[in-house]
Amino acid sequence: MLEVINFILVGVLGGFVRALYGLMKAVNRKDKISLGYFLLTIITAGIIGGILGSVFTIDYKIAALAGYAGTDILENIFKATLEGSVFIK
Repeated sequence: MLEVINFILVGVLGGFVRALYGLMKAVNRKDKISLGYFLLTIITAGIIGGILGSVFTIDYKIAALAGYAGTDILENIFKATLEGSVFIK
């Protein structure tokens, strides 16, 4: 049980790193930063990372990558949906 919790925490860490990377990109573009949106992003990234970390309990590196990539994929789907460029046949 403790090992699964470790994988969840590593997945959360991967999601957290992705959220910080998004913040860094926004700061470099000089976008207006919303504290509420950033906190929501970190919480969502942590949840996604934790779920994926618990699924990929093969290696800690995979759990961290799953947390990072899972958040990245979700963000890109969200952006594409807002732009109306997602087509499902």
